[in-house]
Amino acid sequence: MIIDSHAHIDFTGYDDDRDEVIARARSAGVDLIVAVGNGDIIEGSHERAQQIAESYPFIYTTVGLHPHDAKLYNEQIEAYLLKLCKHRKVIAWGECGLDYYYMHSPQETQRRAFIRQLELAKELRLPVIIHTRDAEADTIDILHTYWAATGLRGIMHCFTGSYELAKAAIDIGMLISFSGIITFKKSAELRSVAAKLPLDTLLVETDCPFLSPEPHRGRRNEPVRVIDVAQVLAKVLSVDLLELAAATTANFSKLFPKAVQQPELNYGTTKQL
Repeated sequence: MIIDSHAHIDFTGYDDDRDEVIARARSAGVDLIVAVGNGDIIEGSHERAQQIAESYPFIYTTVGLHPHDAKLYNEQIEAYLLKLCKHRKVIAWGECGLDYYYMHSPQETQRRAFIRQLELAKELRLPVIIHTRDAEADTIDILHTYWAATGLRGIMHCFTGSYELAKAAIDIGMLISFSGIITFKKSAELRSVAAKLPLDTLLVETDCPFLSPEPHRGRRNEPVRVIDVAQVLAKVLSVDLLELAAATTANFSKLFPKAVQQPELNYGTTKQL
């Protein structure tokens, strides 16, 4: 069993073959997918993700506002997100956070939206999924100030940061999730960071349709390719793929026990990795 802990399979680029994409993943040994619905929030991304989660017992979803859209955050958006959180398949708040690379929203606007979403996640007792890019200092400062004392945990999604950021996040109970970026030839430094991290702190993801791992770069990504990510991470950690799959599944299970204990899920029926 292996889990794609972060996939945007609600994106319209899957509209013509979404069922086939999901079937490919399942037949290859991907037994659970988290459909993170945060793209095109005004155009119904979250609703699409929830509809997909309703259609498949092994797909769960999340609610949150991406830092790119922080400028949209207002009382109406907040009320909308809180309404969506009532869906039975929602297991986390996110992705939310800071992105100072693209700067689609001003930094201070991003910080305010991030803090407010952490406050809501705390009230709802939901783990958080964190997006951070070129914003390490502010991200860890906000997490220490507004999250560490909650006793809740979360995921540093699509991790590309420093060892110092990873260590600080792990110290407050966060898991570190690696995407296809870890397979890229230019990502030697990221692989060196991953090699230093304990196996019981790690997850894998695709962040599809983005970031297809080697040797699929330049093509649309999809959940089946989380196995390519896992293979490279296993090599970096000097463990075999089955050990890496078992460990990341166990890590996910501790964070989201309800998602992996559903009686209708019959793990082990899919292909052995």
